[in-house]
Amino acid sequence: METHPDPADYRFDLETTLASIVSIRANIPEDAITAPLLGTERVGHGVVIRGDSLILTIGYLITEADTVWLIDHDGNAAPGHVLSHEHETGFGLVQLLRPLRTSPMPLGKSSDVKVGDTMVVAGSGGLSEAIRTTVVGKREFTGYWEYVLDEALFTAPAHQSWSGAALINESGHLCGVASLILQTQTASGETHSANMVVPIDLLPPILDDLCRYGRLNKPPRPWLGWFVQDTDRGLVVAGVYDQGPAHAAGLRTGDMILEVNGQPMTELAALFRTIWALGNAGVNVPVTFLRDGQQKNVLVQSVDRYTCLKTALIH
Repeated sequence: METHPDPADYRFDLETTLASIVSIRANIPEDAITAPLLGTERVGHGVVIRGDSLILTIGYLITEADTVWLIDHDGNAAPGHVLSHEHETGFGLVQLLRPLRTSPMPLGKSSDVKVGDTMVVAGSGGLSEAIRTTVVGKREFTGYWEYVLDEALFTAPAHQSWSGAALINESGHLCGVASLILQTQTASGETHSANMVVPIDLLPPILDDLCRYGRLNKPPRPWLGWFVQDTDRGLVVAGVYDQGPAHAAGLRTGDMILEVNGQPMTELAALFRTIWALGNAGVNVPVTFLRDGQQKNVLVQSVDRYTCLKTALIH
């Protein structure tokens, strides 16, 4: 059951800290490749992390956005410019183009967070949009959209407006950004809803790159443009982008992935890591799959994901 935090329980000014969280409203062109999956109107949250009105959010909210508006705790709105939607971590950055009445939230250390810690997960809107939560896990997370975190944070109860919500520790510091809601199981076998949170420690090493280049300043990973799910039958293609390399190579929904580069594939994280280990974007990826009982081989020419995405123009 969700409970709202009581400001009297904290050594810092909780309400002032929550005022660092803004609402994000993004519009995406209908012909963007992410529009069919994520929609053309996306709403979530972001956290002011720097005095120059730099806002940290979760990347899928602003991927391919051509218009972004940010709304502070007083209801004031200002336009923003997308600086980055970084795919390895999942973070996104927006630069305010007109100041709002906000102050930055200091960054904490997610490495200091322990399972069992009581924290706050909050969206924009003050105390009514904040809940007390407990860290129930720190472990690897793999997303079917070609995404792996070596260690993500999991918190329960789950915030129901999770996209870009802030994970705040007992000192009022930002320890992560919520990305998903999912079902997780306790050691006793009990199932409950939890938020998956991207840990803040991933941000400082890449922040300068994201602000300067909009992405990591290194060769990009190979991207195949497919969605793969780990099922009882094995690794199954759940979908492909029409404009993506997997589609161009002939892979289809329902294909079962057997091997990559001659290596048997049974785990989703291993699938993606094997592909990334083959080289940089542009490398050919040999895939063996099963379709209608027949084993087939195909060579998928990977690409840099960013070349398939729309980018925002400065306002």
